[in-house]
Amino acid sequence: MVTYETIRKNKEINLLIEKGNAVLNELGYTEHSKKHAAKVAETAAKVLKELGYSSKEVELSRIAGYMHDIGNAINRHDHAHNGAILAYSILKELGMKLEDILTVVTAIGHHDEKTGTAIDVVSAAVILADKTDVRRNRVQNPIPANFDIHDRVNYAALSVALDVKREKKVIQMNLELDDTICTVMDYFEIFLQRMLMCKRAAEVLGYQFKLVANGNKIC
Repeated sequence: MVTYETIRKNKEINLLIEKGNAVLNELGYTEHSKKHAAKVAETAAKVLKELGYSSKEVELSRIAGYMHDIGNAINRHDHAHNGAILAYSILKELGMKLEDILTVVTAIGHHDEKTGTAIDVVSAAVILADKTDVRRNRVQNPIPANFDIHDRVNYAALSVALDVKREKKVIQMNLELDDTICTVMDYFEIFLQRMLMCKRAAEVLGYQFKLVANGNKIC
């Protein structure tokens, strides 16, 4: 049986993740290493678990979350589609059931805001986990004077939490920003598409998506 632990210990998958992160580092992108992969995996699983989905769906969301960025090893452009194709081959070789492979690769292939959207509960959980992973230690640029807006937003993030409020049918992102580095408007300048993607993902799960930044309800 192919489990999350199987995937997390797989040499080929980990090499693809680290090569992808090295490529993005050279291109000036934020961190997309095994740390980001594990964070997305665990957050996606947490969302589905708290919403009462089956252990199988929770496990598939972990696997898709961990593997979602392996396509960056080929190219940042079309990385979601490339990653899905790579994942299909790897998971088939590992002996995963075809139905489960298709759930995972669909989530990977739909996680990028330029071409994807939530189409089932696993893809929705991966999108919510990926698009809300904003944190200071994702900045790979060592020179603050050279930060682009993505670096500034991530560096300004003091804390972020994704909370499931079952009684209110709300999935809420709580964000604390150092507004001397980045304003909430700066955040929306680059992350509006991602937040709209989270809104759609929450709707697939039967919930509303809300963002609270520095204690203020934004949407």
